[in-house]
Amino acid sequence: MAHPLLLASLAALALLAPYALACALVPFGACTRCHASDPLCRACDGTGRRVRLGRRAWTYLRALHDHATPTNPKEG
Repeated sequence: MAHPLLLASLAALALLAPYALACALVPFGACTRCHASDPLCRACDGTGRRVRLGRRAWTYLRALHDHATPTNPKEG
């Protein structure tokens, strides 16, 4: 019988992999605030599209890594 933690990990991977692929291929999702009907929406600037949460997290983590990594290996 499989370990419950292994099954939970595989289930999480099965759910997160398609979302990560969607964030990479299509980083913009529909605006949930105005549904593309308000030209003065501050969330999407009236476009009806806004950056996905997963893409924002990826950008933040990437910037954090870039900030912590020295540009010149001899500096560190």
